[in-house]
Amino acid sequence: MMRPRTKHAIPPAGDICRLTAVELADAIRRKTLSVREVVMAFLDRIEAVNPLVNAIVSLRDRNDILREADAADSRQASEAGTLFGLPIAIKDLASTTGLRTSFGSPIFADFVPQEDDFFVERIRDAGAIIIGKTNVPEFGLGSNTYNNVFGPTLNAFDPALAAGGSSGGAAVALALDMVPVADGSDFGGSLRNPAAWNNVYGFRPSQGLVPGGPDIEVFHAQMGVEGPMGRNVADMALLLDVQAGYHPHAPLSYDKPGSFLEGLGIAAAGGRVAWFGDLGGHLPVEPGILELCEAALSRFAAASFLTEPLLPDFDFEALWQAFVTLRQASSGCALKIHYDDPAKRGLLKPEAIWEVENAMRLTAPQIRAASVIRTSWHRTLLSIFDRFDLIALPTAQVFPFDVRTHWPHEVAGRAMDSYHRWMQVSALATLGGCPAVNVPVGFDDRGRPMGMQLIGRPRGDLAVLRAAAAYEATLPWQAGA
Repeated sequence: MMRPRTKHAIPPAGDICRLTAVELADAIRRKTLSVREVVMAFLDRIEAVNPLVNAIVSLRDRNDILREADAADSRQASEAGTLFGLPIAIKDLASTTGLRTSFGSPIFADFVPQEDDFFVERIRDAGAIIIGKTNVPEFGLGSNTYNNVFGPTLNAFDPALAAGGSSGGAAVALALDMVPVADGSDFGGSLRNPAAWNNVYGFRPSQGLVPGGPDIEVFHAQMGVEGPMGRNVADMALLLDVQAGYHPHAPLSYDKPGSFLEGLGIAAAGGRVAWFGDLGGHLPVEPGILELCEAALSRFAAASFLTEPLLPDFDFEALWQAFVTLRQASSGCALKIHYDDPAKRGLLKPEAIWEVENAMRLTAPQIRAASVIRTSWHRTLLSIFDRFDLIALPTAQVFPFDVRTHWPHEVAGRAMDSYHRWMQVSALATLGGCPAVNVPVGFDDRGRPMGMQLIGRPRGDLAVLRAAAAYEATLPWQAGA
């Protein structure tokens, strides 16, 4: 199926904004494009498009950005970093020195950090020009990007629909060519779900590949990761090369195994794909999603990736409850400092309060039992990867829904018992510490986008990116809107 046109009343992007991030970086380095030309093109695009979708927030003053671009043009591009001159907006859950970081919360509506997150510092050092932030749900909770600071981000294809989250602003900005490449973060699908809902790519790296922090706690909070999003696989590899690698203040991080972008120069040789589908009916999935994914897997066969249905022998309800427990022990406890302040508690959305109050009821034996289940799942995954190269699943269990709906309370006739139960399909890679990429699979008859996860062996990030690139070559349409 060919992609439909966006329902937003916007003109097509100009030639510069349609270039890939890899092409733009190369053009700047060779001086066939100036940094000012590139930055101005994207700022003009943001001015024309962003008021319709609200994807980019806290945009810096245009003149300040252009002065930074001019300063970059006065330097020798050939000696600069790999992102030299590229305009980038950072997800609003990551701290940016001197630039408002709200976390989507009224509590931090006017907060201006005095330090960068580690990966943000690396992006700056690589020569990128940070122009603003991308919108998020409050504290990244849920897969619908709305908050009381900036309002909702609208889907790139239909202004009536949700953009996904928590990297919803990043996905929409990419899909509508407002930025050449974007960062995101992912605990329960936040790099994958919004990518699926906006027809772009999102890559959740292996646990530890991209250092998290700085933070007050660096050992326990290990299921959330930062990673890249892009309109194509090579652009994600370009950004991942900058984000990834050991940092001494992130003790669970590790050295990256060479360049991911250069690694894509060797094509995937094919392989075996285990298709989990809806886990034998365990997952409620909106009609039409499995069919789109299965058609995509049929195309994938052209790249010598052969698919076999597989239902692992595992208690998936127990696995989900382990995810809920471990998330509450991490996110819920982190939010407790705001909950304990009566003046701030009233500013928290109900989902944040739910996380905190459930976290306060947890016992140490419950947390350990959840971690034991997680360990058992990890062992199950390793045994699967002894026989298969990839696992495939839908990226989401529902198509993009009405943006005014905070989260679906029912999927395929089944009631959802929490704000994130409908995202259960994303937890499998998270709990395994596995690399997982969303690849677009097309659109339903209403023009709603969908994606599919390709999950690989822990620390097999390059193999997953190579497989995604092989899949990308089979697509009958270009990513984005």
